[in-house]
Amino acid sequence: MSKVKTKPRKASVSADKVAELAGVSRSAVSRAFTDGASVSPETRAKVLAAADQLGYHVNHLARGLLWHRTGIVCLIVAGMQAPFQASIVEIITRRLQAIGKVVMVLNTSGEAEGVEAALRQTLNYRADATVVISGTPPASLVKTCLENGQRVILINRADPIKGPEFISVENRTPALEACLMLKRAGCRRVAVINSTAGTPGLEMREKTFVEAAAEHGLEVSVSRAGPTGYQTGVDSARQVLATSRRPDGVFCVTDLLALGFMDTARLEFRMNIPEDLCVIGFDDIPEAGWLGYELTTFRQPLSEIADHIVAIVEKEDAEPGQPVVLPTQVVWRKTVRP
Repeated sequence: MSKVKTKPRKASVSADKVAELAGVSRSAVSRAFTDGASVSPETRAKVLAAADQLGYHVNHLARGLLWHRTGIVCLIVAGMQAPFQASIVEIITRRLQAIGKVVMVLNTSGEAEGVEAALRQTLNYRADATVVISGTPPASLVKTCLENGQRVILINRADPIKGPEFISVENRTPALEACLMLKRAGCRRVAVINSTAGTPGLEMREKTFVEAAAEHGLEVSVSRAGPTGYQTGVDSARQVLATSRRPDGVFCVTDLLALGFMDTARLEFRMNIPEDLCVIGFDDIPEAGWLGYELTTFRQPLSEIADHIVAIVEKEDAEPGQPVVLPTQVVWRKTVRP
C-alpha cells in the first residue's frame, strides 16, 4: 500500500521579507503594525501592501514574549456544560476579546489537583492574567504566578490567600430575603437544598437561611444529596418530599438544583407549584425563565463581574485592589405565592 505524500508545511513569511519588498527598514515594519507608533502614512501604506501581497501576519505571541505582555488571559472553569458556567464564560470571553485579549479556556475537573495543573499551564503560556471560576488553587502557586507578573482573579471565593484579586456576590442578604419571602407566602416548614460541593458561596447561603428560619420560628431541614446539578435536585426532592412532614417552601442554593426539585415535585409527588410548594432558586440561569419553570430566583450580576475583570486586566498598578462584593437582584416569577 502506497504512502500518502503530504506537502511540507509552508514557512511563515518574516518581517524581513516584508521590509525588503516594501523598501523600508525592519523597524518600520514593526512600527506599522504597532498601534500608536510613529510611522508616516506613506510608509504604513507600503508596508501593508507588501504584507498583503506576501500573506504576512504579525506573530503576537513572539512580540508579547519580547515585551513581557502576551495579551493572553486564561479562564479556569469546571463543569462547562452547566448553564451558569456556560453563561459566565460566554460573557467574560466576549468582554475580554472586545479589548483585544486572547482568551484560553482551561476545562478542569474542579478538584484541587486539576485546578493546580491548569494554573501551572498558564505559566507555560506566559498569560497576563488568569481568572479562576471553579476551584481554589494553592496559595504557593498563586504566589508563583504573581511573582512572574501574572494577575490572578478568583471568582466567588473567600479563601485567605494574599495577592490575588477577589470578585464575589453577596450571599447573606439574598438568603435572608429568601427566608422572608417564604414566610410571607405562608410557609411553615421549609428546607434548604444544597450540594456536597462545599464552596464558600453555597455554604453561606445554606447557613444564613437555616439561621434565619430558626429565628423566625420556621421548621427547617437541609438536604445535600450530591454534587451541584439537576440530578441532585431530583434526589433531594425524593428525600424531603417523601417524609411525613414535607416542606411547603424550599430555597435551592442554585437554579439547577431548583429545576430538578420542581420537576420531581410535580411529576412524582403530584404537587402544584406554588399552591402546594413554593420554590426559590439562585443564579437566574436562562432556563429559570422558561415557561415550564418561571422560577423566582436571585440574579447574579454577570455583566458587572465581567466589567470588573476587564478593569483589573487593564489596570497598570500591579497591587491588588480591595475585594469586590456585588449585590444580587431578586427576580419574581411564578414559584412563590404572592
